Amino acid sequence: MWKYKVVPPQEIFSKIEPGMVIFLGTGMAEPRTLVKHLMASNEPNLQDLELIQLVSLGDTIPIDERYSRKFRLKTFFAGWIASEAISAGRVDLIPSRFSRIPGLFKSGAIHIDAAFIQISPPDENGYACLLGVDVERQAMESAHLVVGEVNAHAPRIMGDTLVHMDEFDCFVESTEYPIYIPRWPVADVFMKIAANIATIVEDGSCIALGIGPLYEALAVELATKKNLGIHSPFFTDAVMDLVKSGAVTNRFKGVFRGKSSASYLMGTEELMRWLDKNPLVEFQPEDVITDPKIIGTNDKTVAILPARKIDLTGNVALHTGKGNVIAGPGNVQELLMGAGLSKKGRIIFGLPSRNLKGLSNIVLSVDNLPFQFTNRESMDMVVTEYGVAYLMGKTMRERAQELIDIAHPDDRAELVRQAKEAKLLYADQIYIEESGSLYPAKLCTFHEFKGGLKVCFRPIKPSDEDKMRLLFYRFSDQAVYYRYFTSIKTMPHTRMQEYVNVNYRLNMSIVATIEVAGTEKIIAEARYVRLKPDAFADTAFIVDEEYQGRGIASYLLELLIRVAREEEIKGFTADVLASNKAMLKVYEKAPFPVQAVLIGGIYEITIPFTSSSELKEKN
Repeated sequence: MWKYKVVPPQEIFSKIEPGMVIFLGTGMAEPRTLVKHLMASNEPNLQDLELIQLVSLGDTIPIDERYSRKFRLKTFFAGWIASEAISAGRVDLIPSRFSRIPGLFKSGAIHIDAAFIQISPPDENGYACLLGVDVERQAMESAHLVVGEVNAHAPRIMGDTLVHMDEFDCFVESTEYPIYIPRWPVADVFMKIAANIATIVEDGSCIALGIGPLYEALAVELATKKNLGIHSPFFTDAVMDLVKSGAVTNRFKGVFRGKSSASYLMGTEELMRWLDKNPLVEFQPEDVITDPKIIGTNDKTVAILPARKIDLTGNVALHTGKGNVIAGPGNVQELLMGAGLSKKGRIIFGLPSRNLKGLSNIVLSVDNLPFQFTNRESMDMVVTEYGVAYLMGKTMRERAQELIDIAHPDDRAELVRQAKEAKLLYADQIYIEESGSLYPAKLCTFHEFKGGLKVCFRPIKPSDEDKMRLLFYRFSDQAVYYRYFTSIKTMPHTRMQEYVNVNYRLNMSIVATIEVAGTEKIIAEARYVRLKPDAFADTAFIVDEEYQGRGIASYLLELLIRVAREEEIKGFTADVLASNKAMLKVYEKAPFPVQAVLIGGIYEITIPFTSSSELKEKN
């Protein structure tokens, strides 16, 4: 039915006049055959053209000086292959938020004379599928000449993609494969970052993903989650893997429930085959997918974004250059606004602690860097391979401490020095320089207690100073007396900072944390202090009274024993008031024989770490 409209490219180009504006499909929708013929033609009418494409991904549109008289490329994305050309003045950038781009075509603010778009072969009823639904439909409605490049290798993707053959003036049969985007190699550092992000992504979250190694790693680390949703600008091979893992059900989405929704299609030939007539994925226009109000209808929306640099106050410098697809901080703002409107939504920036040159990605200031996202008021969390910095609701000083604690250990001392000079940290701020490299991250673990309470256990960090102070001031007078054997009313900075700065080679402190409204809350702490080398260590515990009776202290004791035995400590000692029955029970449950002597109302407890045979006999 449709082949009577097929014409050679030369016939189409005969209808083009100098100065015309031609829209080209993006990514999988790029009409490679038409573009190649256009570049090769020497017809005199094909001069001074404007080509408009959302982002130039392929190799068919050369953007060097040789073609400067033939056409000028305009794009909305200062990334991928166009970044250097934009800087050199050979390509024009149109700054715009994602969700506003379709409106620019609908309103006529951006004039279109012709639209060249790649499509799947029309079916027996004359219906084909668009391969790009970002703004292709709006461009078709605005153009006087609409040409469909029919590609036999193009999948029929579901969603707002159907177009009838009558909507096209003519067709060209493609002689090229669609543009396939290879998968990114994933370095170990991105796997560690993704693993840390996965610890703060809850089951039932709705994820917005992009392209690059961070998202490839996230597809692996999020595969064990349950009932995730996808509402994302991009659908890639990584998203496909996540859907295939079973982690994605889209059961709890507010819009397009039961389906993963996206606007851009970018990936390999395998992805194209998987998407062919796949009802699990719904492609919708860009103004639908990136509208903050629509994003916000999905509860637990998580916007996960890669950053180039972040400073100690929470300002971000975004990536630029080849391989990136970014139109500017305004587009990041849309995702953040959507997550902000979402019930229990959150915003996560991820980055390696150092760049490929070995320089710190956490810096004092990003003021001298391009593509800044300076809305630090919207920052929730920043993640590196060294952990998670919780920024929401934190003071500038607290933010600096949190971010320094996830910087590369070898960069932390210098960052502390710079932060002191900039008055971001107290002038007397303590920092044990070797603590960063000694931090025993392997001890970080999660455990679920009675009532579904999920608790994170990890070694204490310098940035825990204010969280520990808050824990202290939640204690009753009795709880303080049980812990310190005296009445203490205040816990000033000078005292608490000494408490949270631990030399892990000699001592150990493990905190129990939960997440409350997007922030980290310490609910318990246990520590041992070596009395002398290769001897016993003294222990102390404290648990928020609201969370007592759930087994948290017993779990902390098991963790401390495991660490102490690895450090060849021979046993534990403790002093416990006779009236502190709860703590006595904790020590009684130790997996080793407990010796207790009552002197003056205080039990002097000794727990020698016996041999495995003695341990078996006790059990």
